[in-house]
Amino acid sequence: MARKEKVLSVNLHRAGYAKESPVVREISFHLNRGEIVGLIGPNGSGKSTVIKAIVGLLGHVEGEISFPGGDKTYAYIPEQPVFYDELTLMEHLELAASAYELDRDYYRARAEELLRRFKLDRVKHYFPVNFSKGMQQKAMIIVGLLLNPELFIIDEPFVGLDPSATARFIELLEENKAGGAAILLSTHQLDLAERICDTYIFLNEGKMIASGSLYSIQERCGLPGASLFDCFKKILEQDDDRN
Repeated sequence: MARKEKVLSVNLHRAGYAKESPVVREISFHLNRGEIVGLIGPNGSGKSTVIKAIVGLLGHVEGEISFPGGDKTYAYIPEQPVFYDELTLMEHLELAASAYELDRDYYRARAEELLRRFKLDRVKHYFPVNFSKGMQQKAMIIVGLLLNPELFIIDEPFVGLDPSATARFIELLEENKAGGAAILLSTHQLDLAERICDTYIFLNEGKMIASGSLYSIQERCGLPGASLFDCFKKILEQDDDRN
């Protein structure tokens, strides 16, 4: 069996917005090339905090975030879209392409392809700050996918997406996975997570309460053949009972 190649290792002892009030504790996992890992948990469980720790947006982090493959280039798609007021969608794409020094011919072809696939080609010269929530989410996804890195870090991407956009996004995630990319995906959509993720990390109240493949999680909670939703519900209840 071929040895799996790690692209991200996370070992967080304590992390939060201030030293005196950590949000997450003792969370460790890694991502390999060609896999999608689902970060699952209720509101306030620490999912976004873990992601912000990885991308350097937290005030306090004790632990280590490393990129064993040596390439620290990643695409971060946040839950809340962020745009410059004075830039059109196409100008946002041009800015990203320039920042990452993408080949001009590649950038133009890739940008047009993504705009067509998400049906934003007709508004590429409009300002994303004026888009609907769903259109803004699609625009952020396009910016992230444009970079074509070996690591994607994605926080709640399905919020605001209509079914057709969700289907296209899943297709693109699977294409990138097949090309060797590693994808960390935080989501509340457990049916979609069960469909596309290889392994899962369950969080509750700032700690890791389970991790592994769906099969191993089914075995752990004594629910062979159960859905991810039912397994998560059972493990969450067990953790709440212990506390």
